[in-house]
Amino acid sequence: MGIEIEDKFDVPPDYTIPDLSRVGEVVGPKTHTLVALYYDTPDLRLAAHGVTLRRRRGGDDAGWHLKLPKAKGARQEIHHPLTRSVRVVPDELGELVRAYTRGAPLQAVAELETRRSVTVVRQGERRLVEVADDRVKGTVFGEASRIVRWREVEAELLDGDAQVLAKVGKRLRKAGATPAGASSKLLRLLDVPAPRRAATDPGSAGEVVVGYLASQVAALLAQDPRVRRAEEDAVHQMRVASRRLRSALKAFKKIVGSGDHLQDELKWLGLVLGEARDLEVIRERFAGELSGLAPELVTGPVLARLGDGLREREAQAYGRIRAALSGDRYYLLLDALDELTAAPELGKRAAGPAAEELPAVAAANWERVARRYGAAQEITEPEGHETAMHDVRKAAKRARYTAEALQDVLGPGAERLGKLAEGVQDALGEHQDAVVAQQTLAEEARAAREAGEDTLTYGVLIGLERARADRALEDFPEVWDRTTGEVGKALKKLAP
Repeated sequence: MGIEIEDKFDVPPDYTIPDLSRVGEVVGPKTHTLVALYYDTPDLRLAAHGVTLRRRRGGDDAGWHLKLPKAKGARQEIHHPLTRSVRVVPDELGELVRAYTRGAPLQAVAELETRRSVTVVRQGERRLVEVADDRVKGTVFGEASRIVRWREVEAELLDGDAQVLAKVGKRLRKAGATPAGASSKLLRLLDVPAPRRAATDPGSAGEVVVGYLASQVAALLAQDPRVRRAEEDAVHQMRVASRRLRSALKAFKKIVGSGDHLQDELKWLGLVLGEARDLEVIRERFAGELSGLAPELVTGPVLARLGDGLREREAQAYGRIRAALSGDRYYLLLDALDELTAAPELGKRAAGPAAEELPAVAAANWERVARRYGAAQEITEPEGHETAMHDVRKAAKRARYTAEALQDVLGPGAERLGKLAEGVQDALGEHQDAVVAQQTLAEEARAAREAGEDTLTYGVLIGLERARADRALEDFPEVWDRTTGEVGKALKKLAP
């Protein structure tokens, strides 16, 4: 697996690669012939989402290549050894594109035969940039098969920095290259259907909200392959995307239809992802706490229970995640999200100017936080008060997500409101994390006791977590007073 950072250029048939010796030592060119078969669903779902899956022969990296969207200018590329079959995609790669195929079969849709001349720009032993001059013959399979020929140049960053890549690109453009009209050879060859998007008026509230929803759907899809590979922070980022979508459907229900069933399904997905994420967080939390205890307070096999034991439970939770992400319920959720951005039920306010319609939404979501906090202050019973304060935290999270969704339109006021809501969320999050930690410790202590193990350390840790939880609630009124004084200023900046 690697991250691919490259610039692509269209060039005329008689183009000449310019002198790159001012950038570094030039080695080459070296010529290869590459033959790649590209796989997709019959309706080209992978290509429509910027995903490339190919089986390539020739060159230095023969094998199966899966390129996934990563970020602007960079793509995640996963390699798999070459297999004999040209009909069957390796299961490991097929699994990683399920969020896009949703059970549809993969088949060869095109072939690219490329005569590639590679020039490498070096600095000593460091290979900075690779420049590939490609003469391409593309064949589209199907009832109306066709052949297309063209030439293009790619400059890929190897062990250099962005500045070196920019210098190479500047020289290529000066010699007559122009930025590529397509992000990949395959998109240049195939007639890929454009993603369906709702028809909204420019500058309208509907345009802003639907655009935000589409960005979060894309974020969720982009994390799916990373979650299946159990990559660092992937579960967290996917759960955040699902929470943002659910929050937006609630906050903007007068602009986009409330979608109660869709909210329920996003909640289900969050719960599926949450088990592994919570175990990961709490395992790291306990590791830090145990390392800070005096040796005589760490008794019995507590390190194994709170370390390897939780890690094993986390691995089991990942298995349940993968099963859920390969099931019909998940596919139906993704279909519903596609429909949400393509044909939402727009309310009357969707047609109004964003600058006039949306400030009230941001303000209303903060007012909801204030109401929840006021209600919590009326509850004196400890357990009920804790539950009410957890509701305050959830309301603050929704206010934060709403403000962040609108900051590009509403400016500094929304940005500031989002940060203030995040501060409330974080302050109460420390309390909630400590409460959950106590529950986990109590469960582990019970299991240890039944196994005849010393449980002293669990009691010490529970005491530490209880103190943290109590301190977080005791300190919160000061956080609240400080925050509400600033919120008024932020809300005034939202006014149209």
